Amino acid sequence: MSNFALRVKSKSGHHIIKNLQPDSTIKDLKYELASLTQITINCLQVLSGFPPKVFDITNETQTLTASGLMSGETLIIEEKDKNDIKEATPKMTASSSELLQAINDQQNCPGVLLKKVVPADNSCLFSSVFFVLNRKIDESGEAVQWYRNLVAETISRETETYSEAILGKPVSHYCSWIREPTSWGGAIELSVLANHHGVEIAVVDTLNGIINRFGEDRRYPLRVFIMFDGIHYDPLYMENFDGMEIMTMFQSDDDVVLKNAEQLAKEAKSSRQYTDVNKFTLKCMICGIHLSGQVEAQQHAKGTGHANFGEV
Repeated sequence: MSNFALRVKSKSGHHIIKNLQPDSTIKDLKYELASLTQITINCLQVLSGFPPKVFDITNETQTLTASGLMSGETLIIEEKDKNDIKEATPKMTASSSELLQAINDQQNCPGVLLKKVVPADNSCLFSSVFFVLNRKIDESGEAVQWYRNLVAETISRETETYSEAILGKPVSHYCSWIREPTSWGGAIELSVLANHHGVEIAVVDTLNGIINRFGEDRRYPLRVFIMFDGIHYDPLYMENFDGMEIMTMFQSDDDVVLKNAEQLAKEAKSSRQYTDVNKFTLKCMICGIHLSGQVEAQQHAKGTGHANFGEV
């Protein structure tokens, strides 16, 4: 019997349910949804269709086929007010409207954008770029160091584009700094890597709920996506509904996937899936001092020359 795949959207993110069957019951579905969204079964509110309407999940013995659900549909999951669980027709909240903005595009999308977590080892940007270009993790670390060397060589060669004013330090100092495994990459590195590979790198910024696109002005034919939460980068990939294939590279004129990424950024921001760089605590791994926020860390590095920090 074929699998019954469903797309699921909630404040916790995008998911795909792949282990149900057409003769699975509403009760089976409720357990899956509760597990994915961390919402208790009694508080589940399910919306389906377009325009979205409340989907009846009270008949737990009914099969998915009999309920009218079709494989590939998108379900929008919310949490009922615990003091109002018995209400027959819950009101649509403001967050519901935000979740539904891109529903038309999602129906035409071949899968769901998901995050691949990479190590928080100061090289997450480079690891993320490697994954979206190769669909695998750089286990050896050789590619990450190659990327660091590439950035340094490009900057030292293109000093008009990457001047001291842009870098914030002398070119030679920056090139030496970025080669170090403890140095974090950012917008400059993304620009270099986008132009080197001839691909647009779209960064889903969950802190601001926007997408920053590197290489957009070059009109490259392909686009990849990575997510940034204010301190850490992770690559994004699209998994199709049967779970047999993932995609990491997309046509740069594919507005459907781009709009899905934009919606992902807004949802991540609304559910606070980001790190406020002005408030998080860092520890200098050289002298052991604790520092509050990115500004203090930068000031400490400038005054001491220490550049190896870890998040507390």
